[in-house]
Amino acid sequence: MVQWVMLIAILSSCNTTTMTTAIEKYDNGEFFEASQDFKKLYRKTDTKKERMTKGEIAWYLGNCYDRLMIWSQASLYYRNAQRFGYSDENLVSLIEDCDTKAGKIKGLSNNSRYEIHKFNIVNSRRAEFSPAICGDDDELYFTTSNDKVTGDNISKITGTKYCDIWVTKKDENDVWMKPQSIGEMVNTKFDEGTPCFSPDGNIMYYTVAGSEDGIKSSTMIYYTRRSDASWSKGQKLHISNDTISVFAHPAISPDGHYLYFVSNTVGGQGGTDIWRASIDGEKVTYFENLGDKVNSPNDEMFPTFSPDGILYFSSNRKGGFGGLDIYSAREDQWGTWHVQHMASPINSTADDFGMTFKRKTKENQEGWFSSNRNNAKGYDNIYSFVLPSIKVRISGFVYDTDGNALPQAIVRIVGRNGMNFKTLTKPDGSYVVNIDRSTEYVMMSGKTGFLNRKAQFTSDGDEEDADYEVDFFLPSVSLPVIVDNVFYDYNEASLQEDSYPALDDLYQLLIDNPYTQIELSAHTDRIGSQEFNIQLSQRRAQAVCEYLINKGIDSQRLVPVGYGKAIPKTVDESISKKHDWPIGQLLDECFIETLNDEQKKYADQINRRTEFKVLTTTLGLQ
Repeated sequence: MVQWVMLIAILSSCNTTTMTTAIEKYDNGEFFEASQDFKKLYRKTDTKKERMTKGEIAWYLGNCYDRLMIWSQASLYYRNAQRFGYSDENLVSLIEDCDTKAGKIKGLSNNSRYEIHKFNIVNSRRAEFSPAICGDDDELYFTTSNDKVTGDNISKITGTKYCDIWVTKKDENDVWMKPQSIGEMVNTKFDEGTPCFSPDGNIMYYTVAGSEDGIKSSTMIYYTRRSDASWSKGQKLHISNDTISVFAHPAISPDGHYLYFVSNTVGGQGGTDIWRASIDGEKVTYFENLGDKVNSPNDEMFPTFSPDGILYFSSNRKGGFGGLDIYSAREDQWGTWHVQHMASPINSTADDFGMTFKRKTKENQEGWFSSNRNNAKGYDNIYSFVLPSIKVRISGFVYDTDGNALPQAIVRIVGRNGMNFKTLTKPDGSYVVNIDRSTEYVMMSGKTGFLNRKAQFTSDGDEEDADYEVDFFLPSVSLPVIVDNVFYDYNEASLQEDSYPALDDLYQLLIDNPYTQIELSAHTDRIGSQEFNIQLSQRRAQAVCEYLINKGIDSQRLVPVGYGKAIPKTVDESISKKHDWPIGQLLDECFIETLNDEQKKYADQINRRTEFKVLTTTLGLQ
């Protein structure tokens, strides 16, 4: 059962069944023992003469079975408490909750692509939970209270034998073999369970709960080392001088640097929290709480990791389906955790917890987890899961503003899911990044000698492969850059509305490069006097700057200049491809006069342009 690692097994203090002793066992967390005492009292209590007392006993019985996760019995006794007039404002919701968990109300429909199946090679008539993969995906360790575990004592909390750690291994035909105990060097008369392993598989960390000679003992984390095919005698892992708080459910980060665990020690968010500490073998140093993004005022338990470093844990916080639900959490580069609730069928209205993942799966995500769903006695079973892969990618090219590919340009993508990834473009300027569904992303591309460009998009939630395309066009910091599609009234400096999208894009470029100062220039064609064209182009350049200033750009970052017809455009590769003019040719009056009327029209149009060039990229940084 889930509760065993969170509670202390306490020896019975009295053989006589009284209300006082039954409540004492209940308060101590001995729910199985308490339920047996309350049932005796329930049968002895006269329904007519002691109606209110019988209602109170029924309420305690409902709570005992609720904690033991035997939902149908819990619902029955909660209803009896209600029938006998026991006063509890939560009774109705407790009954509804137990009915839901017992399956009397229609369960959740599957709303994810996960496929789950009972892993019956390890499941017995008792409880099996917290699987942990080890080796080359060929050893699966788990916690069990089956009838063959070490010792004969019965837990007063669960009513089953104390748990041991067992293992199933694959044979030469890649078939899972019959499970067996990992031996009495680790398994004792107390509770052992929730194993995890160092990256090399040579150290196992696990939880021990129990008491010796009637002395209360807290739940602790132990470790053992592998020697050939066996494990050494388990030893206590010293985490803290705190001997009262719970320290349980170890999980080692994929890089082996951190031990994650569960504790109710001082400094948490409430209930049991997930903490982490630096670890080197059996040496643990400073530990810290993961904070209120992961932890809640309720209970967080059973941390574990996928091979790619995503943390998974269980919680009974608000917003779940019921009982313990599994959540994923990704930590970004700033130390902020991004938590997501997993959908059904991984989560159900029962308790779902204790995941482990195959390490060598390339396409599909595969592994095992624990749940007490569809079990009349509330026992946990181990389920396998498979998540068929969906390929969701973002790809594109990085160019300069003339359309030339930029190799070795940086493309960074940051997602609200905590993703922060950087890649370099290939020789043809292309890039490809795998992303998640239903996530907002911000992208930035840059390269030495060019300004940065930003893009934003949200991937949709469709359960199918998807490819998104985002191209970047990076302005040079050393060459003038044309601002396309800027239009003015004829012989005037007034901006036409069709210009706004292009100027808004220039505004965003300045926002993305906050320390850049530019010269904003306007140019005219060959028609008219230079004096008139200088004045016209100056007013046009000023109009563009005023538009940007009104949107919030600091005026010190903008230098308006009108060149009139003094600087005609030089033919570049893109112009040459369109008009078959020689690269490097100046579109001055002498050259234009050699063209036909249609070509003259195009040349004049090219010369009438708005440009910017970068003056500095460090404005305000000195």
